[in-house]
Amino acid sequence: MSAELPRLGSATGRWILLATILGSSVASLDATVVNIALPRIGESLDTDVAGLQWTLNGYMLTLASFILLGGSLGDRLGRRKVFVWGIIGFALTSALCGVAVNIEMLVVARILQGVAGAMLTPGSLALISSSIDRRDQGAAIGLWSGFGGVAGALGPFLGGWLIELAGWQSIFFINVPLAVIVVLVTLRHVPESHDPNAVSKTASAGPSVVTQGAASLPVAPAGARLDVRGAVVVAVALGALTFGLIDAMPLLVVVGLLLLTVFVVIEMRSDHPLVPPSLFGSRVFTAANLVTFAVYAALGGVFFLLVMQLQLVAKYTPLMSGVATVPVTLIMLVLSAPAGRWAQAHGARIPMTVGPLLAALGLILLLRIGPDTSYLTDVLPGVLVFGLGLSILVAPLTGAVLGAVPASAAGIASGVNNAVARTAQLLAVAALPGLAGISGSLSDPVEFDRGFGVAMWICVGLLVTGALIAAVLLRAPRRAATLDNVDCMPQCGVAGPALTPLHKME
Repeated sequence: MSAELPRLGSATGRWILLATILGSSVASLDATVVNIALPRIGESLDTDVAGLQWTLNGYMLTLASFILLGGSLGDRLGRRKVFVWGIIGFALTSALCGVAVNIEMLVVARILQGVAGAMLTPGSLALISSSIDRRDQGAAIGLWSGFGGVAGALGPFLGGWLIELAGWQSIFFINVPLAVIVVLVTLRHVPESHDPNAVSKTASAGPSVVTQGAASLPVAPAGARLDVRGAVVVAVALGALTFGLIDAMPLLVVVGLLLLTVFVVIEMRSDHPLVPPSLFGSRVFTAANLVTFAVYAALGGVFFLLVMQLQLVAKYTPLMSGVATVPVTLIMLVLSAPAGRWAQAHGARIPMTVGPLLAALGLILLLRIGPDTSYLTDVLPGVLVFGLGLSILVAPLTGAVLGAVPASAAGIASGVNNAVARTAQLLAVAALPGLAGISGSLSDPVEFDRGFGVAMWICVGLLVTGALIAAVLLRAPRRAATLDNVDCMPQCGVAGPALTPLHKME
C-alpha cells in the first residue's frame, strides 16, 4: 500500500507537508506566546495571579484530558476529518479569546480552545505517517520537526512584537488566517485515512502526535468502543485538582485524588482503556514517567513565572522577555539530536540524570534576575545552562519510554508519556504560586520577586528529584528506539519555547 502513497518530492507530498507544518505551528505558536502576554492580560482585564493561572490551565486542562481521546477519534472517524475539525475549532475559539472582555470569558474560551487542540494535535504527524510514502517518512518527519523548531524559535519574536504593536488580543487573532490556510490546503490536497484496527491511539504535546497501534499489547481489540467514560472521569479529576490547588480548597483536591483513583480502576477493568495498565509492567517505562512528571512539573512552573518575573520585576517589554528565552529553543534544536544518538548507543540513564541537574543549576543562576538585571550577566548564563540541561535530557527521556515497550506499542507508550507531561505542567501551574506565596495582585514587584525565588527553589527540588529517580531506577532499555521501529516522533512541549529537537527519538 505504501507504494500507492505520494512521495515527498511530488506536488501532493509537498502540500501534505505544508498542511501538517502549518497545523502544528498554529498550536505551537499559541503555546509559546500566551505566556509572554500574561502580564498584559492581567493589566488589561484587571485580574490577579489566579486569573492568569486559569488562562494557562484552562487550555492545558482540556488538552491533557482529551488528547488521548482525540487520537482515537482520528483513527476511527478519519484523521483528516478530525484534524480539520480541530483546526476550525481552534480558529473559532482563538477569535473568542481575542474578543474576551473579562477574565471569565477568556478562561472559558481557553477551555474550549483546549478541546479543539485535543482534536488538532493528534493530526499533523498522523497525516504524515498515513499519507506519505513510507520511504520518505523519515525525511518528512525531519522537515516537519525542523520547521516546527523554527516556528518555536520565531514565536517569542512574533508574539512579543504583536503584543507591543496591537495588544495581547492579536496573538489569538493571528491564528485565524493561519487556520483558514491549513483547512483549505488540507481539504484540497490531503487524503483521508483511518486505522483499520481502530485501537486506542494517543497524541503528544505541543504540537506533536502519536499514531500507529499497540497491537502486541492487550489493549483495545479491533472495533472497540472509545473510552469516553475514562476521558470524562480524568477531566473532572484534573479539573477538581486544578480548582482546588489554585483556590486553596483542600476538599476539591481530595475529590480530585479520589476521582483519579476511580480513573485507574476504570482503566484496569476496561477492554478499551485510554491508558493500558500493561504498559506499567515495565520498570523502565514506569521510571521514565516518574522522571517526566517531576521534570515537567518544574518546566511548567518555570515557563509560567519566568517571563512574568522578567516583565514585572526586571521591567522587560513583552518582546524582550520573549527573546530572552529564545536560546533555550536554539540549543534544543542544535543539541537534542546528538543527545538522542548518544543515548541510543549508551543508554538513557546518564543523560537523564545529568540533564535535570544541569537544568537545576540553570534555575539557580536565574535567581539573579531582579530590578537591575543585566541580560548578559544575570539572564543569559542561566538560560544557557538550563537549555543545555534540557537538551541532554529530553530526547533520551523519550527514547527510554519507547525502548521500554515493543515497537508496535511505541505510539501508545509515547502518548501516555506526553499526557503525563501535560498533567504535570497543569498541576504545577495550579499549585506553585500558592506554595511560593505568589497570590493576589500583580502590582507589587517586591512580593512577586520574593515568591519567584521560592518557586525556583521548588522547581530545583523537582529537577533534582527527577535526576535521583533516573539514577536509581533506570537501566538500559531492552532495545534502542530507531527510525526503523518507531512510528512517530513525539515532542514533549512545555508552555514556553517549544522543545522541538530534530531527531526522531524526541
